[in-house]
Amino acid sequence: MKKLVAVFALSLPVMAVAAIVEERPIYYGPGLCASPQYQCVKVEHGQSWDKLFPDETQRDLVQRVNRSYNSLWPGKEIVVPKDLAHATLLNLSPFPQKISEHEKQVIVDQDKLAWGAYDAEGQLVKWGPIASGRDKCPDSNNACRTLTGIFRVFSKENIHCKSNIFPIGKGGAKMPYCMYFHKGFALHGSDDIPGYRASHGCVRLFTRDAKWLNEEFVDAINEKTNTIGTKVVIRPVIGSGKALTPSTSEASAMPVGQKTTTKVYTPAKASAWVDPDNAPST
Repeated sequence: MKKLVAVFALSLPVMAVAAIVEERPIYYGPGLCASPQYQCVKVEHGQSWDKLFPDETQRDLVQRVNRSYNSLWPGKEIVVPKDLAHATLLNLSPFPQKISEHEKQVIVDQDKLAWGAYDAEGQLVKWGPIASGRDKCPDSNNACRTLTGIFRVFSKENIHCKSNIFPIGKGGAKMPYCMYFHKGFALHGSDDIPGYRASHGCVRLFTRDAKWLNEEFVDAINEKTNTIGTKVVIRPVIGSGKALTPSTSEASAMPVGQKTTTKVYTPAKASAWVDPDNAPST
């Protein structure tokens, strides 16, 4: 009996470690490292987004490809377009440049961790990263997955938008430039876009993207002006998250057996830029 107890006790740490490893998030960016279009970069001590990419436009593109603008840390692996000097927002898009539907809409792809805005002619106008609902809430026993389907934006607010629910029991979490599409589910800005699904169910966006969508693209339902509200398509999670297959617009196929390499990135000289998006959100 004593031996059984001892064996069980020794097995506990192993099981705990296994659970931690299993729940470790899988970041989107490194999944593109296998493409010849990109290179892997390992962050070193003292490096930050600003120091690595002093040019504001290039920094923005790299953050979008990695689906994150969160702070970097030593040892973190990020992906960088090899031809960054000539890269543009649209040629790095995970979405097709044109769709057959002729209706202004926002498409949210949870596997690609991205949103795409299409105009009334079906032309892609802009795209950016998202962090949608995680499988399980860390502060409750409930699932946190984002609702999927086709919706309409029925209400939107400015930079001062806040949650009435989160943090649980308090409320007040900042949701700048929120755009509600179903009950309490919204597209909104956040300073926490980690590169994987991490929200309580809302669709988090770069705050600068939420501002653009809110002020320049999305319309809310308005009976007085007969505005029906911009269409929002939330695609379901299909991938397991264990491996990523880049879309053809993001990456070209790599020959079988070709190895990837991790490089140290040397930034070009340019004036530093301070990101103005500092409104915290959950």
